Amino acid sequence: MKQFATKLMTASVPNGCVGVFFLGQAGFVLKTPVGKLIAVDPYLSDCCERYFGFKRLMPHILGADEVIFDYLVASHAHFDHFDPDSVPTLLGNRKTEFIGALDTAAECERLGIKERTRFIAVGDKVSLGDVTLTAVRCDHGADTPHAIGLLFEIAGKRIYMMGDTAYRPDWLKAEKLKGVDLLILPINGAFGNLNEEQAAKVVKALEPKRAIPCHYWNFAEHFGNPYAFMEQMKQLCPDIPYTLMRQGEGMLI
Repeated sequence: MKQFATKLMTASVPNGCVGVFFLGQAGFVLKTPVGKLIAVDPYLSDCCERYFGFKRLMPHILGADEVIFDYLVASHAHFDHFDPDSVPTLLGNRKTEFIGALDTAAECERLGIKERTRFIAVGDKVSLGDVTLTAVRCDHGADTPHAIGLLFEIAGKRIYMMGDTAYRPDWLKAEKLKGVDLLILPINGAFGNLNEEQAAKVVKALEPKRAIPCHYWNFAEHFGNPYAFMEQMKQLCPDIPYTLMRQGEGMLI
């Protein structure tokens, strides 16, 4: 695991670019040209097996104590996005700031986390140093009303992480979401999330410069077939580039 931590800390990001690294499930790390590290929805433990019986199938590539992030962002409080076994360690320093959807406040309180926390709702815009984060609406079902999508503006680039969301074509008309530099979206089609065909339809509607699917292969119960996504992309929007990222892979946007 130390190898990936070293990769995050030593990777060079040129001016005008953003480093994007895939942790698995829906977790990513964003690195700015000045070296700031933002962890988004990292699932680093096996807590979902202990709580729900969902066995982790993808290997651990990062320990919660291996990297000190500048910011930790959680799109909602489900434990594969807000990992209660890892969050206290990730925040157990005097540097990392936490920004989470409103439902993560109760989890922070349960874990005794009180310092360097901010909780945001749809429409909120916050500054993470030289990064701007806007909370975007998503539909993760009636049981998770506070879940949000995340729109990052970094080094002149826009990165839209849809978070866990169902297919809502009527919500895809917002101009701020059109033509983003990178669109990251789920494809597992379970628990209120886009399936492979719906994800391709979203890509077609938003016309990003590049798309990355996520939320597959970590749990058997979550489904998700990247090959089916590839086939749908070929049919619906063959001219829009996409990347299937392996765990631990990084790229520049």
